[in-house]
Amino acid sequence: MMRFHKACHRFSLSPLCHLSPPSPPSASLLLPHKLSGLSTLRVHRCARVRRFSGNSLTTAMSSSRSASRLSCLASVCPGGAEDGGGSSSNGVASASASATEDDELALGTGYRLPPPEIRDIVDAPPVPALSFSPHRDKILFLKRRALPPLADLARPEEKLAGVRIDGYCNTRSRMSFYTGLGIHQLLPDGTLSPEKEITGIPDGGKINFVTWSNDGKHLAFSIRVDENGNSSKPTVWVADVETGEARPLFKSQDIFLNAIFESFVWIDNSTLLVSTIPSSRGDPPKKPLVPSGPKTLSNETREVVQVRTFQDLLKDEYDADLFDYYATSQLVLASLDGTTKEVGPPAVYTSLDPSTDHKYLLVSSLHRPYSFVVPCGRFPKKVEVWTADGKFVRELCDLPLAEDIPIASNSVRKGMRSINWRADKPSTLYWAETQDGGDAKVEVSPRDIVYMQSAEPLAGEEPEVLHKLDLRYGGISWCDDTLALVYESWYKTRRTRTWVISPGSKDVSPRILFDRSSEDVYSDPGSTMLRRTAAGTYVIAKIKKENDEGTYVLLNGSGATPQGNVPFLDLFDINNGNKERIWESDKEKYFETVVALMSDQKEGDLRMEDLKILTSKESKTENTQYSLQLWPDRKVQQITNFPHPYPQLASLQKEMIRYQRKDGVQLTATLYLPPGYDPSKDGPLPCLFWSYPGEFKSKDAASQVRGSPNEFAGIGSTSALLWLARRFAILSGPTIPIIGEGDEEANDRYVEQLVASAEAAVEEVVRRGVAHPSKIAVGGHSYGAFMTANLLAHAPHLFSCGIARSGAYNRTLTPFGFQNEDRTLWEATNVYVEMSPFMSANKIKKPILLIHGEEDNNPGTLTMQSDRFFNALKGHGALCRLVVLPHESHGYSARESIMHVLWETDRWLQKYCVPNTSDADTSPDQSTEGSDSADKVATATGGGANPEFGEHEDHSKLRRSLLW
Repeated sequence: MMRFHKACHRFSLSPLCHLSPPSPPSASLLLPHKLSGLSTLRVHRCARVRRFSGNSLTTAMSSSRSASRLSCLASVCPGGAEDGGGSSSNGVASASASATEDDELALGTGYRLPPPEIRDIVDAPPVPALSFSPHRDKILFLKRRALPPLADLARPEEKLAGVRIDGYCNTRSRMSFYTGLGIHQLLPDGTLSPEKEITGIPDGGKINFVTWSNDGKHLAFSIRVDENGNSSKPTVWVADVETGEARPLFKSQDIFLNAIFESFVWIDNSTLLVSTIPSSRGDPPKKPLVPSGPKTLSNETREVVQVRTFQDLLKDEYDADLFDYYATSQLVLASLDGTTKEVGPPAVYTSLDPSTDHKYLLVSSLHRPYSFVVPCGRFPKKVEVWTADGKFVRELCDLPLAEDIPIASNSVRKGMRSINWRADKPSTLYWAETQDGGDAKVEVSPRDIVYMQSAEPLAGEEPEVLHKLDLRYGGISWCDDTLALVYESWYKTRRTRTWVISPGSKDVSPRILFDRSSEDVYSDPGSTMLRRTAAGTYVIAKIKKENDEGTYVLLNGSGATPQGNVPFLDLFDINNGNKERIWESDKEKYFETVVALMSDQKEGDLRMEDLKILTSKESKTENTQYSLQLWPDRKVQQITNFPHPYPQLASLQKEMIRYQRKDGVQLTATLYLPPGYDPSKDGPLPCLFWSYPGEFKSKDAASQVRGSPNEFAGIGSTSALLWLARRFAILSGPTIPIIGEGDEEANDRYVEQLVASAEAAVEEVVRRGVAHPSKIAVGGHSYGAFMTANLLAHAPHLFSCGIARSGAYNRTLTPFGFQNEDRTLWEATNVYVEMSPFMSANKIKKPILLIHGEEDNNPGTLTMQSDRFFNALKGHGALCRLVVLPHESHGYSARESIMHVLWETDRWLQKYCVPNTSDADTSPDQSTEGSDSADKVATATGGGANPEFGEHEDHSKLRRSLLW
């Protein structure tokens, strides 16, 4: 049984339905969530000081300064320091402080607070997460706190092999947690019973890893409590669902969970396999005062090893010893009656997967030799089969260190990979093995072979070849011996294929069910929905129609159309391809989606008349609620009634707009306008343009519409939409397709296409009369920050200023690829140089605010990128500011940090966007004729101080998703 622990964004295809690589789901829903200490907030500024004498304009550079260490934090009461202000004639809030006061405020020490209208939205209480019981008759409410204090991030952490570890509690550092658990019975009429609180949990207990037993009678979870300002080591607890009473799993108070990799799994309804800290473990190893010798790296064997810019790697043998110390676990079988048994030797266990029939365990572990150039995901890996009571059966593989995986897309590790249990059959393993040595540039057929074998094969029994693939294997959705779906894809061509196979019938030839471009969202047929089996696994749901012998499945699709997404549910005949649409979202006002199949408790085919599904429903102004829909009469029972998270913006205006780039590519953006705004009365607004570029292989695919005009506006803690409360127009997610058709690579014309896309978007909002042409700011995070800097360098006529968060600006510092670029610096030197805004720092004349987490661990976006870019800008007299957030990573989580980021952003917009009345060049050597022109220049410039992965990261907040 494969286990799923990730939160999947609900805007992608639901994990309960798969035509993409599958991950067996459970029935948990995540709804919107939000995750004081002493630190040094590092702020650098570089601004021009202008003095006017007659018609001349002289410029001098001010020095950069750093803020001192704080002894206290800014007050969180309404009287705290913030850049407030009144409103201009068009209703836009503007800064009230004078230039001198603003400079003193900006250069002072301490964390700041944004205006109340922004702060109140961010501080709104988070909605609880939901988790359905295995039998779908109960809902668990997992309660959360708001933003964590900086003190939580400031705790010491070890950075080892790509993993950040809180050594005090022996977990991953910076873990969020739940604060309480409550259970509601789902009544026959769709209403919820009064909440039954889980009791017995220590006051202030931090709850993680909540899982249901397969029979739904118990919950297991971990708890940490505060000890002298630190979280304790986690202990495992269980709760009786019927009584609501919780208690520790272990009778001994000295058994602690080791949650660095694996935590615990249910072996059966009364037994858990727990990864614990070995009882014999002593104190952490001490770093030698005198090194035993120099650090030496050698490549005398002339191996080709190209790796991305991974961070937090092991630096020396001491680090390797620390990694072993924290990551090594002792597995313990623990029954609910209190009996325990240690199984297996201590090791760095990374996954524990019970077989479908709970007779065997699939156990993965890491071992030496470790690496100093790649993270632990590439360390030597051993995969073994054990019996459920911990006895060794056989070794499946012992994969060597994988430093040499090529950087080309679709390159993989050599040997067995994606080893899992069949979800529909007892004790049966399957896996894939590459035939191209893992190198995507090698042409070979087949490229991957999928094998299958029982847990304990007979002597001499060879693995069975299940299927051969010419693209890269991407997973299997199982149904039974007559039906399974196999997925393969190839990124370079965007081709994706789905095969129909009969695992139990060798005489039935595999056939292609779907063969399409992954970029072509209009042709997406949807994904097969999965049902839960009695064993707790998930298989394709077969649907039985009365008086019909066809083989039907449910396809859950996003329903992309030129007018926006219209999600659907199709009854699909797997044999002849006939479809019947049995459900479709409302198109006029609402956006609805199918979230989960709720009538999946019974074995065998599901009768159409017994179909029950969980759906979500939202609109532009109404937040998401969940309902049950029951066949055959399609009765709807709403089961949630969550309050609006930010009623002050309940009447915001939202429109999905379409416009065209000069090369004919159709573009899309979502335009948000403040509540009550009327362009005919209020005139054009300041506008914030916030985006993130994407790569495509065809203009047609790039022109397709993604998303729905009726989706609720989810506003995260650092979202650009917060500035609706400050009377800004927000152009959210304007598509910026970087297209490389045929043999051309997308980045070969990156700057040209970037500028053309931005020009088209700006022209459209100006044409509509909602944005003032000289009051448009541009911003983005990560690759969006990279975009922002490039636009200020190459399209300064479009924007008044920019905000760039956690970006990479010098591509020569990521020489072995970035984002989706898999050519090296030496293979595409001109591309790397021309794309790097660092190389065009001398061209950036508009004000730019750089923000970066001091502990950014995302490959490619080292904090050094912003440091060096700021120095380059300062060296050319640019008006710029750099804010480095202590203890923060690629995304920001502490309340102090987030509030300060919002204050910095609001200050920048009020100072360099709202009052801007001219798009005149602001270079230091510029002179103008006449005092009127000089005044315009002074106003425009402000005059005073001021996620082994690439850079892919979805920076929107998870509003609704599934947690398995």
